[in-house]
Amino acid sequence: MDGLNDYRTARVAGLLEEFQSLQYCIANVPVDPPYANDYHTEGWAALRQCALDGQHILNCAADVTVPRARGGELEQRKAELKQILLDAYSRRHEAHKIYLRQAAAQRWIDYREGVLQGQRPNSANRQQLRACDEQLRLELSQVTDEVVYQQLQSSDISMGHWTGEDPSLSAVRRWVRARPHTT
Repeated sequence: MDGLNDYRTARVAGLLEEFQSLQYCIANVPVDPPYANDYHTEGWAALRQCALDGQHILNCAADVTVPRARGGELEQRKAELKQILLDAYSRRHEAHKIYLRQAAAQRWIDYREGVLQGQRPNSANRQQLRACDEQLRLELSQVTDEVVYQQLQSSDISMGHWTGEDPSLSAVRRWVRARPHTT
């Protein structure tokens, strides 16, 4: 036995707490624009997709299949905690990615409102609105698994979290791929 189960337990608890906070933020972002004509615009569509993704990551079942570990009860507990750690870490990763995408879409709303200044889209503001859309696409394209993983890893280290057994990015990606959307 390696004596790290208390660290594993604390890490899982911290990750789940962060996941819960992110889920709360994700769930509280509006997904319907004030004007029905804006429903299909890129930013509002992105916000609705984020809400769906947030619901999916919340609802997908945890993988609780842990092979029998040699070495008794403490080794079995270690194996179970490592599996739970992967699940919690991956959920937080995906929630953070959704949160960053939502933030980009919310900036798009602010930019767009600044362009429109209470008016509706027209030929005079079309080019500026296209620039808002392009900026949104750029920002969304920059929210990659690699960026999110590095941000979270840096944050965890700077906050002094125990990261000794955090899963690799490839493990997180495998976890995500094993939970495809049904929509």
